[in-house]
Amino acid sequence: MDRMSILITGANGTVSSSVIRSLSGTAGVRVMVRDPAKAPSDADVVVGDLDDPASLDRAFAGVETLWLLTAMGPQAPYASMNAVWAARKAGVRHVVRMSAIGAAHDAPTRNGRLHALSDVELAASGLDWTIIRPAFFMQNLLGSVNGDTLYGATGEGRIGLIDVRDIGDFAATVLRAPAPHKGRTYTLTGPASISLRDAAADLGQVYGTPIAYQPITPDDAHRSMLEAGLSPWMAAVNREYLIAYSGGWGDYTTPDFEKVMGRPARSFTDFARDHATQLRP
Repeated sequence: MDRMSILITGANGTVSSSVIRSLSGTAGVRVMVRDPAKAPSDADVVVGDLDDPASLDRAFAGVETLWLLTAMGPQAPYASMNAVWAARKAGVRHVVRMSAIGAAHDAPTRNGRLHALSDVELAASGLDWTIIRPAFFMQNLLGSVNGDTLYGATGEGRIGLIDVRDIGDFAATVLRAPAPHKGRTYTLTGPASISLRDAAADLGQVYGTPIAYQPITPDDAHRSMLEAGLSPWMAAVNREYLIAYSGGWGDYTTPDFEKVMGRPARSFTDFARDHATQLRP
């Protein structure tokens, strides 16, 4: 197989879909999916499963740069381990890994602690690497406005929300030319740390009518997630994040995005204007 440039994992997810869009027009991009019937349209597709190491040798053959995104869950370090090992065998030169904001061995969420394990493993792998840790996605708020009220479970906590489109643009920039980003860990936030009460005020400007903010408790949100069919593990981890954010854990911004991209990240108002109908279906 001829050596190509970039392999995208997690291709059907929100973030990787944005990365693929941002890479549009870039030569040598291939996407990995478990089910080819669910592959993005017009994509160069290879079949592979990060939970199945035997499927990765062919999928990773000829890859120069890997976008590594693992599904959130207790098995994530296993999937990341399989990908890193396959990348070493295949001669991949650079891995760009999607981690999580605040990933650390003492993070307040299981997800953050699991990502810390995989971040350390990649750094010790002998491969060139870059780690991206994005803040709370603005897209997480889609569907949160009901009538003239924004509902949310982060209390009065302020968060450096980021638009997933900016994560895609940032990742694409690194993937196209990874060498300057070797050994770097980037924490991506939006340009401002805001509360959902601030977001409601911004939405009032977008909709031209006052939007109230109605806080709900992390426990109530947890029950709603379970009732909606989310797995107990995912619902519990989301509750951990909501508690942390309510306590101010996400109240900061970083200059990382603008330093690399040469422009500010999109503001919440920018996002709200572009997604007005999706925020309030």
